[in-house]
Amino acid sequence: MVCPMAGIGLPVPGQLTWGLLPLVSPLPGQLLCPQPMSPTPDCFLSPSPPQDDPVTNLNNAFEVAEKYLDIPKMLDAEDIVNTARPDEKAIMTYVSSFYHAFSGAQKAETAANRICKVLAVNQENEHLMEDYERLASDLLEWIRRTIPWLEDRVPQKTIQEMQQKLEDFRDYRRVHKPPKVQEKCQLEINFNTLQTKLRLSNRPAFMPSEGRMVSDINNGWQHLEQAEKGYEEWLLNEIRRLERLDHLAEKFRQKASIHEAWTDGKEAMLKHRDYETATLSDIKALIRKHEAFESDLAAHQDRVEQIAAIAQELNELDYYDSHNVNTRCQKICDQWDALGSLTHSRREALEKTEKQLETIDQLHLEYAKRAAPFNNWMESAMEDLQDMFIVHTIEEIEGLISAHDQFKSTLPDADREREAILAIHKEAQRIAESNHIKLSGSNPYTTVTPQIINSKWEKVQQLVPKRDRALLEEQSKQQSNEHLRRQFSSQANVVGPWIQTKMEEIGRISIEMNGTLEDQLSHLKQYERSIVDYKPNLDLLEQQHQLIQEALIFDNKHTNYTMEHVRVGWEQLLTTIARTINEVENQILTRDAKGISQEQMQEFRASFNHFDKDHGGALGPEEFKACLISLGYDVENDRQGDAEFNRIMSVVDPNHSGLVTFQAFIDFMSRETTDTDTADQVIASFKVLAGDKNFITAEELRRELPPDQAEYCIARMAPYQGPDAVPGALDYKSFSTALYGESDL
Repeated sequence: MVCPMAGIGLPVPGQLTWGLLPLVSPLPGQLLCPQPMSPTPDCFLSPSPPQDDPVTNLNNAFEVAEKYLDIPKMLDAEDIVNTARPDEKAIMTYVSSFYHAFSGAQKAETAANRICKVLAVNQENEHLMEDYERLASDLLEWIRRTIPWLEDRVPQKTIQEMQQKLEDFRDYRRVHKPPKVQEKCQLEINFNTLQTKLRLSNRPAFMPSEGRMVSDINNGWQHLEQAEKGYEEWLLNEIRRLERLDHLAEKFRQKASIHEAWTDGKEAMLKHRDYETATLSDIKALIRKHEAFESDLAAHQDRVEQIAAIAQELNELDYYDSHNVNTRCQKICDQWDALGSLTHSRREALEKTEKQLETIDQLHLEYAKRAAPFNNWMESAMEDLQDMFIVHTIEEIEGLISAHDQFKSTLPDADREREAILAIHKEAQRIAESNHIKLSGSNPYTTVTPQIINSKWEKVQQLVPKRDRALLEEQSKQQSNEHLRRQFSSQANVVGPWIQTKMEEIGRISIEMNGTLEDQLSHLKQYERSIVDYKPNLDLLEQQHQLIQEALIFDNKHTNYTMEHVRVGWEQLLTTIARTINEVENQILTRDAKGISQEQMQEFRASFNHFDKDHGGALGPEEFKACLISLGYDVENDRQGDAEFNRIMSVVDPNHSGLVTFQAFIDFMSRETTDTDTADQVIASFKVLAGDKNFITAEELRRELPPDQAEYCIARMAPYQGPDAVPGALDYKSFSTALYGESDL
């Protein structure tokens, strides 16, 4: 006689082997959780009892069913083994209980699988959100620290200090800023990827915390670049100003020293009352001498005015040592006024004794009158020959060389004037000797002796070749600077157009649809590699720019590209290729997640490009409506069509920008043609795990879900408040709804 249980897979008496009971298998297409939903009883895993002991086997089976499957014991083993016709109704009840027990386990496993998938997506999105917040905070903090430094335009007092600030700025551009540009680009890429994943999993868009949105980062970055703009130009202008100040200050000190050396002892000489005890001839000599002094004094008027003008210019340029300059200048002016007053007083005193001035040596007087201007000319010539100069172009140095050559052409006439002046002195000595006149040994009308004239003339002769060498050295320097300009312009005129061409090529790739998305991605990454490989050309240009700045070259007429323009273009190129690659990757992610075929993706791209008339990468409302009509959507110009179009626009353009990007377009099309998890599906899955209750307990979650996801749910589920609540009951409905709505989960 065959036992009824044998028909459904249970052994007949004498053949019962519970260790061979099949486990519940998942339905086709369902995923199992990483761990079993509940522990397998040890008795299921232990060796089977001997098959020749049916009573022991049946008792073992009944005990396991009662202990682990909640099936009460309804028969004794002896009632089956030792009875010719066992209770068929009781056996069928047993079989039915086993069937329902394993059927419920299969439903629980299916529900647990769905919850595992939903929670895994949510946990991954939370990690991406936390990474975005951390990266955004770090980047905004760096921008906050950097902007005050770039906005600090307080000039320093010395060229060395300003050059150090310039070097610090160069380090910032070369070392500190490029990694931050990459971080900003990566942050935007991460944000776009996160939003795409949220859309694909039917989650709401991610809203960063206050002050950390992409727009906040872009605003901060714009503020940074505004602060950076003009900073280098300001530094170079300040260095140029300080260089001009140092030149003017040195020129002031040189002229002031020459003037102070000339005025040394002049006040004492003018205050001397020697005319009171002098003879008539001595008085006449003193008058002539005073006239010569007045001529010399007038000749020095121009130098005093130059000194005052330089001091005024130093004040206007805010020279840091203006106090000492003004003090020295005021002292010179006061002394000059005193000399004028003393000169006038002495002339009046000498004129009172003018009648006593009857004899005068005309030759001495002529000598004095010609020697003083000539002496002053030599002093001016020496001053000009030692004058410092600053030039920035070949034309300027050639102008100085031309002026110097013109000065050298006047030297023969000056030498003839010197010989004529010395001849007058010799003639006076000859006449005195021939007439037995005893001379004092010096000209009473001037202190400029022939020895002084010859000494200064020799000095002029020595300074001329020194000036020649200095001008030639500067000419060589300017020729070198011109070489640097041409070298930089040659490289810049290649790099600049190359960057612009690559930008245009990337723009064309982003709107064309040549090959699969993987082909486009491969093509874009090849472009990215070619751009990275081109970086040495930019580094070479940076090196040439460094040489130009170190040479203090401030302009370059051979190119319209500045280093700043090239840097900005390069940064935009890197950002554009990275963003374009990210867009294609997101399209691949959308295609794979939504099950869109390559042909569908190409059809979407063809439709989009057909209505994107300006190839701008986005459709306006009218263009988008025409595209929808071509795809079969009922959005004609009537009440129903307008309502449907407004609904679609709220989906593809939630920010009301008036533009529909290709990414938003394919998101919409994929959403229209595919299905995703919903809150109702997740609630239904939890209800299965909860045994059809309106709540679930922590124990049930830990039994049915992997440990990490079980704890994730327990930590976030609110206590259940319904009338059927028990201690520790958790509200899985509000939790499931929050997964698909506005929530901090």
